[in-house]
Amino acid sequence: MTKQKRVAAIHDISCVGRCSLTVALPIISAAGIDTSVLPTAVLSTHTGGFENFTYRDLTEDIRPIADHWQSLNLEFDALYSGFLGSFDQIDLIANLFDRFQSEKNLILVDPVMADHGELYSIYTPEMAKGMTKLCAKADIIVPNLTEAAFLLDEPYVGEDYDQNYVEALLVRLSQLGSKKVVVTGISFNPHQLGAATYDTASGTFDYAFNERVTDYFHGTGDIFGSTLLAGLLNDFNLKESTQIAVDYTRECILKTVELRQEKRYGVCFERAIPYLIKRLGLS
Repeated sequence: MTKQKRVAAIHDISCVGRCSLTVALPIISAAGIDTSVLPTAVLSTHTGGFENFTYRDLTEDIRPIADHWQSLNLEFDALYSGFLGSFDQIDLIANLFDRFQSEKNLILVDPVMADHGELYSIYTPEMAKGMTKLCAKADIIVPNLTEAAFLLDEPYVGEDYDQNYVEALLVRLSQLGSKKVVVTGISFNPHQLGAATYDTASGTFDYAFNERVTDYFHGTGDIFGSTLLAGLLNDFNLKESTQIAVDYTRECILKTVELRQEKRYGVCFERAIPYLIKRLGLS
C-alpha cells in the first residue's frame, strides 16, 4: 500500500459561510489526503454578503507554527495557499514555501483577493502586488480573471475577451514564475463556464467547461482550487484535474439550487462529496 499523501492548507477560517479552510479541509480529506491546516485569520463569517463580521489576524502565529512543523521533520506532498490575512503574511508564507519545498512536492497558490473587478474589502493594492512574490514560487497558480488583472497590473476586461486574449493572459501569468497556470471563470458563450489551463513544459493550452448555472455563489473558487489539488494528488493530469474541478463545482451549485439554500452561506458541497469520490476513482 502506498504512503498516504499530506497537504498543508494555508487559508483563513470563516466560522460561518463555506469557503477557505472549511471547504479545503473536508474536500481534500475526502480525496484520501492527510490535510494539515495553517489558519491565516479567523472571521465570524466570510466577507461576501455579511456585514459587521469579526476579524482576527493570525500573522503572529505563522512562524511559530512553521518552526514547530520543521522541528517535527514534517514533509508535505503539496503546499496550498489561499486567502492571506495581512501584507506581512506574504513574506512569511514565501519563507514557509522555501522551508518545506522539495523536489517531490508541488506548491499551489490560489491568489484569493478579488472578484468582479474589485479587491476584497480586507485586501489592499499593496497586498495584491505583493501576491506576485508567492506566485513566483508556485508550481501552479489559480487566479480568476479579476485576480489575473491585479497580478499583472492590467485593466480588468470583464466579459470582453476571446480565446486569443485568454491564451496570451495565461502566458503572461506564467512569466510570474509558475510552471502551470489555471484561470477560472472563463466563458466564450452564455451557456458554458469553466477554466483555461497552460502548461509551460509542453506549451499546451486546454479548456474545461460545463453548463453554466445562472447566478453567483460564494466559495466556489475555494471548492475549485481544493478539487483541482485533490485531482493532481490522485495522479490525474492538469487537464483531467481541471475538468473534475469544473464538474464538481457545478454539482455543488446544483445541490444548492435543488435544496433552495441561501446563497450567501456558500454551496452545499457536502451533499456532492459522493460524486467527487466517484470521479476520483476512490469508491
